[in-house]
Amino acid sequence: MINTQMQRSREFLSLLSIASGVSGYETSIATLVKERFTTIADEVRCDTFGNVYALKKGNNKSYKKIMLAAHIDEIGLIVKKIDPRGFLSFTSIGGVDQRTLLSQEVLVHGREAVPGIIGSLPPHMLQDGDSEQAVKMEDMVIDVGLSPAKLNEVIQVGDIITLKREMLPLLNNVIAGKSLDDRAGVVVMMVCLDELSRLQHAHDVIAVATTQEEVGVRGALTSAYTLNPDLAVAIDVTHATTPDTKGQVTIELGKGPAIALGPNIHPAIYRHFSEVAQEHRLPIQIEPIPGSSGTDAWAIQVSQAGVPTGLISIPLRYMHTSVETLDMQDVLDSGKLLAHFIASLPNDLEEFLCY
Repeated sequence: MINTQMQRSREFLSLLSIASGVSGYETSIATLVKERFTTIADEVRCDTFGNVYALKKGNNKSYKKIMLAAHIDEIGLIVKKIDPRGFLSFTSIGGVDQRTLLSQEVLVHGREAVPGIIGSLPPHMLQDGDSEQAVKMEDMVIDVGLSPAKLNEVIQVGDIITLKREMLPLLNNVIAGKSLDDRAGVVVMMVCLDELSRLQHAHDVIAVATTQEEVGVRGALTSAYTLNPDLAVAIDVTHATTPDTKGQVTIELGKGPAIALGPNIHPAIYRHFSEVAQEHRLPIQIEPIPGSSGTDAWAIQVSQAGVPTGLISIPLRYMHTSVETLDMQDVLDSGKLLAHFIASLPNDLEEFLCY
């Protein structure tokens, strides 16, 4: 069972990771999510903003609504200018780290998907001192190998560009790839819904694959307003320790999901996550967040009259690069914790949520 669940989760994450879906252009990702969620949910639909909703009905006739949210969009690039010699200038959509772009393989989504590479002046031609500086985005170009005439037939200003990267399995269930932020969260929701098929839960659960998080948590804002849930949990990623974090980060890979607490988080939800983790012997880490979480939880919490909101985060190294790295066991543990949390919620949510 565990090995099968690990394999299914890994295969689904690989499918999501290599697919393209920059903020505002998530259609292909939404299609993959709908296809998978249809097999484990009672109803699946999408809205005009591109959000995908998967409903798992509960046993309580009061029909309280539990919202789960994980975003499907990725950071990316957009064609800014086409040089007469056939090179593409570009700028970013979302928080792209320009230091990581040089020499990357890309796909330019024009009339057809065109492969390209990001290049700049070689070190032999740089002025003294320039070789010690990170190359700026405005000094890079994309070369697709087409003549200027042919290039203008298939690519135009405004076309979307994504990084091209296969998901790479490392050792000990660790994987690396692009867009694991936050398509790993979508896999967590899949694991949760799958687990709920074997558990009794009182309330309706609506798992939402949200859009445009990387450019302002917009899909979470619109979907939370639409659902007006009684309780919500966002699933995202958080920074995991590496040698260069130098004590600034305390969350570690492979030691369980991070459970947030702070003003963005309802204290009863945080407490219950901690209790459920202890009861079911699931590993967790604690992540104090003193202000905005920078996740879908931030938008959901203040939707309409306010929504009691929690946040589960998957430890992730090298965020917003094409080699984001996580431990698949953390993904599975996040989904199981979420399912047991939902199954153990009482019928009377209002009393449960009293401070």
